[in-house]
Parts: sequence; structure tokens; C-alpha cells
Amino acid sequence: MDSKSRQEINEASARVVALYHAGRYADAIPIAEGLCRRLQTQYSEHPHTATNLNNLAELYRALGDYARAMPLCQRALAISEKVLGAEHPDTASSLHNLALLYQALGDYARAEPLFQRALAISEKLLRAEHPDTAKSLSSLALLYLALGDYARAEPLFQRALAICENALGREHPHTATSLNNLASLYLELGDYARAEPLFRRALAICENALGREHPHTAVSLNNLAALYQALGDYARAVPLSQRALANIENVLGREHPHTAASLTKLAELYRALGDYARAVPLEQRALAIREEVLGAEHPDTATSLHNLALLYQMLGDVARAEQLSEHSLAIYANVFGPEHPHTARSLTNVAILDAGQGRLDQALSGLARAARAEDRLLGEIFALSPEEQRKERLRNNFPF
Repeated sequence: MDSKSRQEINEASARVVALYHAGRYADAIPIAEGLCRRLQTQYSEHPHTATNLNNLAELYRALGDYARAMPLCQRALAISEKVLGAEHPDTASSLHNLALLYQALGDYARAEPLFQRALAISEKLLRAEHPDTAKSLSSLALLYLALGDYARAEPLFQRALAICENALGREHPHTATSLNNLASLYLELGDYARAEPLFRRALAICENALGREHPHTAVSLNNLAALYQALGDYARAVPLSQRALANIENVLGREHPHTAASLTKLAELYRALGDYARAVPLEQRALAIREEVLGAEHPDTATSLHNLALLYQMLGDVARAEQLSEHSLAIYANVFGPEHPHTARSLTNVAILDAGQGRLDQALSGLARAARAEDRLLGEIFALSPEEQRKERLRNNFPF
């Protein structure tokens, strides 16, 4: 590659990266597509080709176009392994990107070993405090969080945050991401006192560093809204969720998976408030987006099915609630297994519907299965809780 071509390629690649970080994915794609066509024609197995294939795949993933992203990630990994070797940092990046894609598709069994391999390469070849190591730690921890494996997730999140703060600074957007990740774990564990300051700090960083309309800012808004919802503070939760949805629709469009996620979060708030007339159309729209973009068997689709079933149950439409609950349960059990929190939650809802229809044997069986999953979850929560919180739980449950 001559110096002029290298300069042109580097400038175009930098433009793509800048647009991506600005949340302008649709603007970046034509540039990235043109760059990849040129590279594959002139330098089919050059490291720059792999890097730019990964960049284009990440843009498609951000837009929810997983069918286009997959072959690009696979091609990038093949080039990196052939040209640079199995343990090069660029190979680790390709592994990481492919793992993210499998995780987005709900294929956790394929994602985990790719994340683990990427992390091992980063730890071996880069310094222990390198930002790329933090990225691999966070991604693996998020996978464990999705699988309900909190004991493995927490130390990875904590280590990733420490690396970001030390290597990038306390006000860097990547630090905000690490704060959101760790706070999300604490929210899942019910440790709101530790979650709130982390969420608030992450939002302040995003607004200052990225702007009030950036997609990452919307994520922080939704996270803080979820915390306030858990605390029953709907007066603060609803406007945050509304603002997040408006930001996402404006930047990513009305049919994006992130838009569906924001619709679901706002619908959950309205459901908690008993405002079913507002909640149902939001969740219906989220379900339609997820079925179209992610597929009928994706875990996010199951979430919309579950939430919509709860709404129909509240409205007295038992037939529709049962159908959606059973479909949701089948997806969760297939993807996560019988002992995941999502599976337990869905089992409980199906059992409640069974009991309401007089199917008591089925209801008891379902509740017993849910209880086994909940017992495992509660054991992990107890083990990860601070000592004072463990003592308080023991006092509340065993007052003698």
C-alpha cells in the first residue's frame, strides 16, 4: 500500500469512527461501505481491510442489521488470524466484535468462548491496565449478567471501572459506560444505595462529554429511570424515560432495537402506574420492532411478549395473556435454561394464570420450578451483598 492510499484510507476510516462516536450511524455507513469495497478489491487480506470490515459490521450491529454484520465480522476475523496470527491485538478485537454480535442474537454459547479468548489475548499482549483489557472485561461481565451469573460479573465490572478511571480519566465516556455497567449489576441485586450514585455520575459524564442528545446519554437516562422506578419514585422516572425515548428515536430512528428498548421501559413505567391505555400501544410497538429486526425467538422479543402478557392480564384478557406468557417462557427456557431469573419470572406468571383458570396442579408445578430458580438467585444475591445488608436480611427473615 503506497503512502497516498494509506493516507486516504486512514482519513476515511477516521471519519467513519468519528461519525460512529457521534451516534450518526446512517451517515457513517456509506463511507464505510465504499472504503470496504475499495480495500477488498485492492488489499483483500490486509490488516486495514479487517479493521474496516469490523467498523462496518459494528455500524450494522448498532442499527440492528445483524444479517449484514455477521459475514463482515467473520471475514474480519479470518483475515486477522491469517495475516496477524491467533494472538494479535487486532485478532482480539475481531473476536470481541463477533462475540458481541452473537450476544445480540441471543447465542450466548458461541459468545462466551470468543469473549474469553479476546480477554486472554489482551491480558497477555497488552498491559493489565490497558483500555482494551477493560473493554474485554466489561463485555464478558455483561454476558454473565445476562446469564444471571452475578458472582462472576461483579469483579470483572469492578476491575474494568478501575482500569478506565486510571487509564482514561474519571470524566471519559468509557468510564461512564463502566459506571453504568456496575450500577446495573447493583440494581439487579436490589442494592439501590450503591447503584444510584454510579448512575448519576455516568449521566453527568455523558451529558458533558457527548451531549444531551447522544444515544449513550439516552442509555444513562433510562438506567436512572429504572432505578427510580425500583424505588417507586415515578415522578422522577417518567420524564427521564420520555426524554430517553425521544433522543433514541431522533438519532437512531423509529424501528431500531434501542427504540424498542426505550418503548418497553416507558411502557413498564405506565404499567406500574396503572396507565394501561398508554402502556399497551408502546409495548405492542416494541414487540413489532423486535420481531421484525431481532426475530421471533430472540430474548428481547420474549421480554416484550412477557410484558404485553402482563398488561393483558391486568385488563382481564386472559386468553391473550396465556398465549403470550407461554411463548415468552418457551423462548427464555430455550435460550437461558431453566434456572435463569427471566425463566423463573416467566414461570411464575404462567403459574398465576394457570391458578386463575383452576389448573392448580400445573400452577403448583410451575411455581416449584420457579422457586428452585429463585433459590439459586437469592443465594447469589446474598453472597454478593455487603456484610451489613446480609445481616439485615437475616434479621428480617429470622427475627428470633
